[in-house]
Amino acid sequence: MVYIGLGANLGDPAATFGKALRQLSALPAYRERARSSLYGSAPVGGPPQPDYYNLVVAACYRGSPSCLLKRLGEIETLHGRQRRVVNGPRTLDLDILIFGRETVNLPDLIIPHPRLAERAFVLLPLLELAPELPVPGYEQTVTRLWENMDPRLKREQRIERIA
Repeated sequence: MVYIGLGANLGDPAATFGKALRQLSALPAYRERARSSLYGSAPVGGPPQPDYYNLVVAACYRGSPSCLLKRLGEIETLHGRQRRVVNGPRTLDLDILIFGRETVNLPDLIIPHPRLAERAFVLLPLLELAPELPVPGYEQTVTRLWENMDPRLKREQRIERIA
């Protein structure tokens, strides 16, 4: 099972997510299995910017992590994603959070996502989908990562379920 995080804070994120999820579903090697609720959260790092919308999908994917990353990048580009400012505002961000039991450490791809355990906007939707999932590289379940997350980070990120 692969877990993909979606985030956006420019344009109409809910509509963008709908289109992006349809584009993902059109990939021949991809089959969505579950989708979290929609969450709102404060931006982390970067310049002043609007709050984010986030969700996580669980899917089966027959292909390599690098191939999936390429497809996600193509979908981001279709939605006007530009990488001008680190942690800057974006029309769409698609991140591979977990790819089965694999760990990957390449210049352009690290799995599990390197800041997964510090991001409430990733952990809370993951908790909704797979609380007992062991996270490779952390040797803890999603529930334990959430419980062990710094409370200050949870407060600063102000995550709330929207729908």
